[in-house]
Amino acid sequence: MIDLHVHDLREIAVLGAHCDDIAIGLGGTLLSLVASTTIPPRVHAFVLSGEDSRREIEERHALAALCPGADLELTVLDVPDGRAPGYWEAIKTALESFRHTCEPDVVFAPHRGDAHQDHRLLAELVPTVFRDHLVLGYEILKWEADTPHPTIYHPLTRKIAEEKARILLKYYPSQVDHDWFDEQAFLGLSRLRGVQCRRPHAEAFVLEKATLRFGKA
Repeated sequence: MIDLHVHDLREIAVLGAHCDDIAIGLGGTLLSLVASTTIPPRVHAFVLSGEDSRREIEERHALAALCPGADLELTVLDVPDGRAPGYWEAIKTALESFRHTCEPDVVFAPHRGDAHQDHRLLAELVPTVFRDHLVLGYEILKWEADTPHPTIYHPLTRKIAEEKARILLKYYPSQVDHDWFDEQAFLGLSRLRGVQCRRPHAEAFVLEKATLRFGKA
């Protein structure tokens, strides 16, 4: 396993179709990223659905818990859950507006192979807006059998993995009735990804393409 290092992150963008997607896909990465820096990066979050609802309140509290001390900005749209393809133009316009608010060093979004139509549409649009950025596609645990073949792993300690699961269960009470939304499921996936990169736990990402350079920058 080859280690790659991304230093001096000043800003990151995290995008999700639904409130809880970001926390499920990279909650542990956010926790460890903030904990490993003396000055936490500015976090720009963008979510397609849930504006002015209980779900937005949950999202704000959860992201604040996952990014303690960070300068966090959250944009939530009112696209109906499951209907994103019918709002393509509005979503593209909102994404372009969001893009003008930030200059992220890394962009996190759903991966293009996600079976959920809302996740998949967002995954397809993000690279058209963030054209010259490192875009990492995260996985969202759910009942569909669309688990990706990841190419990038972010190792997590067991403590971080457990804290992520605790935050998910505490701050998203509207989701706890789902049969897949429990501590065992979240820790099971992160443990599997940890095994694949020879670490206790990990979160996994899909990197579609990047430029590799040798020598001096």
